[in-house]
Amino acid sequence: MDTFADYILSEKDLIKKLEIVYYLQKRQNIFFDTSVIFKAKLAEMFIDSMNLNVDKNLVLTAVLLYACKKTKDATDINKVRSYTVEGAKYLESLGFSKRFCKICMEANRYNDDGNTVREPESDLLELIDIFGGLVLDRPERKGFPIDEAIVLAEHRNLKGYENKYMELFKEFIYKEEGVRV
Repeated sequence: MDTFADYILSEKDLIKKLEIVYYLQKRQNIFFDTSVIFKAKLAEMFIDSMNLNVDKNLVLTAVLLYACKKTKDATDINKVRSYTVEGAKYLESLGFSKRFCKICMEANRYNDDGNTVREPESDLLELIDIFGGLVLDRPERKGFPIDEAIVLAEHRNLKGYENKYMELFKEFIYKEEGVRV
């Protein structure tokens, strides 16, 4: 019998993947909103535009599911710090590999002990999460302009951390925005 992981990973079309996650959300009450769709499309555009050497299907699936246990209450810092760990455990129960779950758990650095070697796809997922979170409106604030979001992502959110895709991501954003670098 195939697992949910086998089912969604066998689907290569992003729109169909979105439908699968939408129905999973209805049945399992996972986190899924328009920000997830935005981040998935952003990831797809980044991978395609910059010809990144990653498993696109795996990355897009991770973008759709890494925040499955995210809470809508951003004031509960313990939930904010633990949702990727809880999500990874949930995703493992759906049949996803330990590597896939590790990528999802590494979408943020709350659980980074500094000694674990990060997956390359985790760095990509981290950038998509940070940038998407900065440019989208939230209940407590308006989204940042794109140029400010890039500066904040690099010099605040990722300060002191190396993200192997940061320079390529900036190049991608400037290219999409028509800015000469």
